[in-house]
Amino acid sequence: MKITIPALIILCLSTVSVFAQNTYSIKGSVADTASSSKLTNATVSVLNAKDSILQKFTRVKDGNFEINNLKKGKLILLVTYPGYADYVDRFTLDSAHTTHDFGRIKMILKTQLLAEVIVKAKVAAVKIKGDTTEFNAAAFTVQPNAKVEDLLKELPGIQVDKDGKITAQGQTVNKVLVDGEEFFGDDPTLVTKNLRADMVDKVQLYDKKSDQATFTGIDDGVKNKTLNIKLKEDKKNGYFGKIDAEGGTDKYYQEQLMFNRFKGKQKFSIYGTIGNTGKTGLGWEDNSKYGGSGGLDFGDGGEIYFYGGGGDDGLDSFSGQYNGQGIPLARSGGAHYDTKWNSDKESINTNFKIGSLNVDGTRNTQTQNNLPGANNQPGIVLNSNSDQSFHDHIFRQKLDATYQLKIDTSSNLKISVDGTTKSTITNTDYSTTSLRNDTLLNKNTRGVTNNGDQKIFNANVFYNKKFKKVGRSFSVNITEAYNQNKTNGFLKSETDFFGKLGGIDSTQKIDQYKTGLSESSILNTNITYSEPFTKALALVINYGININNGRSDRRSFDKDASGEYTILDNTLSNNFKLNQLSNQFGAIFNYKKKKTIINFGSKVSTVNFKQIDEFTNNTLTRNFVNWYPQASFQYKFSQQQSFRINYNGNTSQPSIDQIQPVRVNTDPLNITLGNPDLKPSFTNRISANYNSYKVISGQSIWIGGSYSRTINPIVSNVTTDDLTGASTYQSSNLKGHQTSNMYFNAYFDQKIPKVDVNAGLGLNMNGSNYFNLSNTKLNQTKQYSYSASLRLSKYKQKKYDFWTGAGPTYTVNSSTLQPLINNNGRGFNAYGGFNLYLPAKFQIGTDANYQYNAATQSFSQDYRRTTLNANITKAFMKDESLKLSVSGNDLLNQNVGYNRTGSANLLTQERYTSIKRYFMLSLVWDFNHMGGGTPKK
Repeated sequence: MKITIPALIILCLSTVSVFAQNTYSIKGSVADTASSSKLTNATVSVLNAKDSILQKFTRVKDGNFEINNLKKGKLILLVTYPGYADYVDRFTLDSAHTTHDFGRIKMILKTQLLAEVIVKAKVAAVKIKGDTTEFNAAAFTVQPNAKVEDLLKELPGIQVDKDGKITAQGQTVNKVLVDGEEFFGDDPTLVTKNLRADMVDKVQLYDKKSDQATFTGIDDGVKNKTLNIKLKEDKKNGYFGKIDAEGGTDKYYQEQLMFNRFKGKQKFSIYGTIGNTGKTGLGWEDNSKYGGSGGLDFGDGGEIYFYGGGGDDGLDSFSGQYNGQGIPLARSGGAHYDTKWNSDKESINTNFKIGSLNVDGTRNTQTQNNLPGANNQPGIVLNSNSDQSFHDHIFRQKLDATYQLKIDTSSNLKISVDGTTKSTITNTDYSTTSLRNDTLLNKNTRGVTNNGDQKIFNANVFYNKKFKKVGRSFSVNITEAYNQNKTNGFLKSETDFFGKLGGIDSTQKIDQYKTGLSESSILNTNITYSEPFTKALALVINYGININNGRSDRRSFDKDASGEYTILDNTLSNNFKLNQLSNQFGAIFNYKKKKTIINFGSKVSTVNFKQIDEFTNNTLTRNFVNWYPQASFQYKFSQQQSFRINYNGNTSQPSIDQIQPVRVNTDPLNITLGNPDLKPSFTNRISANYNSYKVISGQSIWIGGSYSRTINPIVSNVTTDDLTGASTYQSSNLKGHQTSNMYFNAYFDQKIPKVDVNAGLGLNMNGSNYFNLSNTKLNQTKQYSYSASLRLSKYKQKKYDFWTGAGPTYTVNSSTLQPLINNNGRGFNAYGGFNLYLPAKFQIGTDANYQYNAATQSFSQDYRRTTLNANITKAFMKDESLKLSVSGNDLLNQNVGYNRTGSANLLTQERYTSIKRYFMLSLVWDFNHMGGGTPKK
């Protein structure tokens, strides 16, 4: 077919005409309402009505504006100008309306608008300010007398489970601040379960960095997902609190008292709790600070976690945690005070906490140990079954204080100190039977008692100064951490070893008194200086000295002829010192321009390692050079959308417990032995995350993941005697192989407008690939877990609210020593609940949890558990501040404690005593007298 030139011209014109018909535009002018003067440089933006994503924007020139090449659809016009009220208008562009002329848009001064009319409008619910997501509390409705916890449940992207655990953007929130200050140190539930929602102005969500990272702008890897509760100015004067008295069947009870007095910049609070229901989730801070100074946290099932500080001397010393195993009795109390003075130049924040925890219970543990076979023969399977009864006690008190001084407009000083004392008592009895390929191998009965006393002291001084040149700064950070733990106890054990014919071949008896003393003193200093080269590029250099002196003295004594424990067992005793001196230098470049932030550089540390064996007078000195490279890239597409990728490498030194050359025989069938020849390992880690929030639709997306590989890893080296079933564990470096860990999570939250339901979808994956040595043979273990969950919730003020979620799980567990054993397992978890608000101030509610784990080749029984709780509540008084309720816990009586884990070539299944069905009568008075006085401007 031939096309003539005129025909070609007509075709091109037709094509241009078609394209022209698909071009959409707007135009108009902007002026002051009163004076009609042109508002030049006003900002005109066009957003998609569906998701509020910005299409295009322009500046007003000579009072007029025009935007071309827009996409068709339902749109929003937003016009802003300093000092004037925002102008918002909705419009549509389609084939029938390709151009929209707004004519003259008249803008009104804010002062004139406020003077003439009262405007009622929906408050902007969410704002993104840099790395902080800010929620406006006024945009969310909650029930009368609701707590901060109830408000958080309404915020997009934040989940709060029935026990108060907060998850935001897929990560656990560990810090909840009040007006930027710590409240009772760092105790999320003391804020969320006690502060009233109607006192809150804003809720801010961000990653809290270290003081030095916040000051320099350089990421040092220290981050805690943090919520900051900003109070309304008129709610900072007065008092409020709660009295909670509960008593139930089977001698269950729970009592709580809390009183708060706020007066301007002063906050004073006291609280006390006692209960045996396992739901007294009051957390104590610093569970990981300086290697473990102790702490209390709460778990998904209402469990209490008391974190101990190490130094247990291998005596099965109570770690100080309640994780749902056994019946607890928890007592806790504390006081808080903070204030500012001298025109806010000085402030102090101090807390005192005291508490105890008793746990009594029983536990059954089944373990499968898969050993390699010799000369290509099938592997050997050792199965053990252990029954335990335990009584654990811990008492702890802590005092901390933080003083801050704004020396002048360019320099600040912060001093923090805390001290802790802790005592523990443990008493555990064991009865264990082991089989070798279904043949009786050994029987063991033993009792372990241990008493521990621990003292902890931490101090930190941080000084920073900014110079006249923008970006030039100087800071000094000094920390000291001291930890001492003394232990003493008894080990009484009897083990019968059986021969092939079933008779007893030999018997081993142990009756020993054991003592332990562990001490550590860590001094860290870090000096940082930043120098800007340009407005976008700066260099941050730092120098630090670290002095780490540790000591571990373990001794075991046998009885003498008179029955006294005076004979030292040298094979189980050792006094070991480990001193480290390191000098660290680092240089980090920081580039920040428009939407891009880049950090890259490295730190290098020279480490002098000195090991001293006081028993043998052997001294070993080693020197290492450790590298800590780091790099990060962040791109902010908009205030509501960003992407970040981060890399860091770090060296891990072996601990004194891994190095000390002493045998620990607390469990005679599982003996640990230190390895003084251990060397550091090095880990490369890369992580990335993407987050997006759409203001109008309330859509929230969070995607994050991490992958790490460890070179020269420290792994478990196990030697097991298949004739007796006894194993010796020692840590060893593994050359030529690398272990790896990874995780991925994605969360999507969206409000469904037509039914006004919040919907959320979560995907999670965790995986590891690691090695261990079993009877000199290399074993590679791969463990992966996958889960997905769908969440739905709806809230209707004074009518009802409900929440539900469910999803499958799947775990993969493979071992190269036993390739024919398949322990992959599927599971399913679900939860849900509702509250219904009835006339006459009645309320009924319920919540349920379901857990399912399918049988595997090693564990032949399915596990199913459904826990159902319910309550009926009657409110009294005009403000509904007094409530009487009857509740039932675990109505189906199925709360059977259960846990299944896999590690290397060991598979473990536990069943333990748990809190089961009971009924409770409770009376709660929520008193409030806030808002007194006039807030200062």
